[in-house]
Amino acid sequence: MGEFELIARYFAAAPCARPGEGIALGIGDDCALLAPAAGEQLAVSTDTLVSGVHFPAQPDPFLLGQRSLAVAASDLAAMGAQPVGFTLALTLPSFDATWLERYAAGLGQMAQACGLRLIGGDTTRGPLSLTLTVFGSVPAGQALTRRGARPGDVFCVGGNLGDAAGALPLVLAERSAPAELAAPLLAHYWAPPPQLALGLALRGRASAALDISDGLLADAGHIAEASGVAIHIERSCLPLSDALKAFAGETAAFEAALAGGDDYVLAFSLAAEHLAGLRAAGHSIHVVGRVLAGQGVTLLGEGGRDITPSQRGYQHFREPL
Repeated sequence: MGEFELIARYFAAAPCARPGEGIALGIGDDCALLAPAAGEQLAVSTDTLVSGVHFPAQPDPFLLGQRSLAVAASDLAAMGAQPVGFTLALTLPSFDATWLERYAAGLGQMAQACGLRLIGGDTTRGPLSLTLTVFGSVPAGQALTRRGARPGDVFCVGGNLGDAAGALPLVLAERSAPAELAAPLLAHYWAPPPQLALGLALRGRASAALDISDGLLADAGHIAEASGVAIHIERSCLPLSDALKAFAGETAAFEAALAGGDDYVLAFSLAAEHLAGLRAAGHSIHVVGRVLAGQGVTLLGEGGRDITPSQRGYQHFREPL
């Protein structure tokens, strides 16, 4: 099967490739055409997932389809953007009809959940990798950024931490666990729900925000650096799921929450006065620290003792110590 037949059969005809609001022209030409409303800005983000680096070799293609779009769409949530569309550049080692059908099904299911339309992309032969670019729309001047956290703000996260990192021994088949423990951990690894509704609700409320991909300590550091502030995080305030604590044990659960990465929940700073309204609207928000004058991120243990670890999160190209 040729490249264009592959695109037409598995992607161009998919429900997620139908025209939608903000899209003037989708798949089928040299470029897609986006049509943001007057006064709106486009939010654009690209993520690449490589076999053996971002997911294990020979994954379930349906689950990979969900994950590949979810992690990209999470960046739109972090900016407070309304989802519009996405492109997919897919590199495959060979043609496999069953694999493509299942991948496209998982991708389409996540696209529907996120309100995203497939508007273009590319396919080529080579080691398995996926590059997705997502497009969103946000009113001019209202995008959430990493700059703007202020001393006196509280520092929050939008859900439990560490589940995806805790799931890695299950993903890699290094351990097994009863279904009641394994299922929620694996679900968060393979299909982390982008917090798009929370991102929209944080417009005009959050002073700074991002999504946690490399670990809470590392990503909080990005906000601290961009905003020119210090962030103190209290270990006892970290939200951990019962499944993670039962599977990994308390010590490893905290390590996964602090530096494991792959959470794809939002971390943000805001004035404490906004908490009640956000929670009343149904958003799960956990205050895990505070913003102060200064610089850097500090982890506090019992009695306010500094217990900041040296390993703060995942980094590509880190030189061995």
